[in-house]
Amino acid sequence: MQWDIFCKVIDNYGDLGVSWRLSRELAARCQRVRLWVDDASALQWMAPLGCAGVEVRAWTQPLALQGVAAGEVLVEAFGCEIAPEFIAINAYKQRAGGNKVAWINLEYLSAELYVERSHGLSSPVLRGPGTGLTKHFFYPGFTPRTGGLLREPHLLQRQAGFDRTEWLRQHGIEWRPKEQLVSLFCYEPGALHQLLDQFAHQPAPTRLLVTPGRASDAVQSAMEKKNRLQPLWNKRGMLSISYLPALDQIDFDHLLWSCDLNFVRGEDSLVRALWAGRPLVWQIYPQHDDAHHGKLEALLDAIQAPASLRRFHRTWNGVDQSPLEPLALPAWGEAIQAARAQLLQQRDLVSQLLEFVDSVRT
Repeated sequence: MQWDIFCKVIDNYGDLGVSWRLSRELAARCQRVRLWVDDASALQWMAPLGCAGVEVRAWTQPLALQGVAAGEVLVEAFGCEIAPEFIAINAYKQRAGGNKVAWINLEYLSAELYVERSHGLSSPVLRGPGTGLTKHFFYPGFTPRTGGLLREPHLLQRQAGFDRTEWLRQHGIEWRPKEQLVSLFCYEPGALHQLLDQFAHQPAPTRLLVTPGRASDAVQSAMEKKNRLQPLWNKRGMLSISYLPALDQIDFDHLLWSCDLNFVRGEDSLVRALWAGRPLVWQIYPQHDDAHHGKLEALLDAIQAPASLRRFHRTWNGVDQSPLEPLALPAWGEAIQAARAQLLQQRDLVSQLLEFVDSVRT
């Protein structure tokens, strides 16, 4: 089938990251994909080789539709509101007796209870350019009554064959055998300075692998302030920091597989960190009305996080101002491994989405 996926970039790493993984996985299952995006610049490093079967098109205003025929599936990623002129040509195709169009609103990932109630609901379009079409809501999630999570069929085989030492060497990362590796992909957590202190005072050395952008800026700012106010804070040299270049999606997975602890943010990297099976800490995108607090608690419930991991998350996300909980990687790792094993029993998102679209169109 021909899929048209629309994505408006709010966070280059999030919305576009999920949309690209979805497009790539659909193409791997013999689907044809047009990814319409208003800012595709991040794909230059996120997916520099592109993907056979995926055509990236600019989402302009008005949309350039010369030579573009309506397809079978419309996907609006995260409620981005598909260009009305494109909706119109799809509605015309259906009214003219063409194949029924499946219009899917792919929602944000959440572990909250409403997801099970809302997954698969339909909404007939009664006015506007899409009159006659029906929109269906598809919710990713953590339970069998949701749309599941994005996961490639051969992910576990790829992980089993991964060589951490070789990957680190290829990327010029100096790693001592007894050094703990920690990845950091974050916004600007208020507790970052506490985390750096923890690493500096642990008995074992830590190497922090910092992703570019906001995480790198936050660490450099925190380091500058610490070195100015407390020049001897890391006098034992137990914390080393490596600043990484931009990694494509495949190498981002490799980074997560290489580390003993992963700090991630947003939606796409959370899912990839779960599949990595290492202890993880998630920074949720903050919302002005604190709605993210409930989303965070729902995620912690879904993975049955131990009490220490819950307390760490609440401080890391600014839910409370308690001191940052000491790291407890063995217990955290057991919880993530158990959650991962349970999630692997569920069907992946693309398999469910293909089946759902078939049911909608028939």
